[in-house]
Amino acid sequence: MVDILPLSSYPSYIDLLPAIQTCNITNLPENYFLKYYLYHALTWPQLSFVAVVRPKNGYKTQGQAQGQGNVAGQYPKVVGYVLAKMEEEPTDGVQHGHITSLSVMRTHRRLGIAERLMRMSQRAMSECHRASFVSLHVRVSNTAALHLYRDTLGFQVDTVESKYYADGEDAYAMRMDLSNMWLDWAEIERKDRLRQASEEGKDADEGDEVGEVGKKKKEGEEEEKKVRVKVGRGLGVGDLVEKSEVQAAT
Repeated sequence: MVDILPLSSYPSYIDLLPAIQTCNITNLPENYFLKYYLYHALTWPQLSFVAVVRPKNGYKTQGQAQGQGNVAGQYPKVVGYVLAKMEEEPTDGVQHGHITSLSVMRTHRRLGIAERLMRMSQRAMSECHRASFVSLHVRVSNTAALHLYRDTLGFQVDTVESKYYADGEDAYAMRMDLSNMWLDWAEIERKDRLRQASEEGKDADEGDEVGEVGKKKKEGEEEEKKVRVKVGRGLGVGDLVEKSEVQAAT
């Protein structure tokens, strides 16, 4: 089974970066130095996600692992990733995210992994940074990527950038609106206040009331107990208890 997890969810996600770099070098012609991945992971830890194969017997603790000094040696195989960031100095002044790199190993393609990686990164951009849109570049000849971005995810071609890549190929500059994914914090806070007030009301009903009302309630409880005792004696329970005590004493 393949899990899609935030890169920062691991105890030391730095140990995953070489595997991510390997996934990039294996599948893509555009490669980066390891420090570039580290820069993304440290600056925007919520936006990059990794696809890993879950061990059949689950993850082992450090004590269970034989011959391993730390948990890094137990990390599962990386089969995909999305490297994302927020645009630091947008020319239009609009806060937006950018997909730096996306890659899935050939052995795990056609499983929807790339789509899941992209959607989780987009949601993180909108919820954590309130990004207005997300942008990316893709080769004009990469029909598989174009199908994912345009037909599946809903990206639209903004411009064509001539000779964008090192080998001289043009790139589509694409973008997708994220404003419809923003969280309405005012509405969330309003619902939280209502839920808190409702819970406090339930707690007040379950607890003892204070003041004159509380006193009346306690007096009523005492009267109810007296009535129950009288009913019991009326049925002869009290006489039976007294007779048994007298017999035990004699």
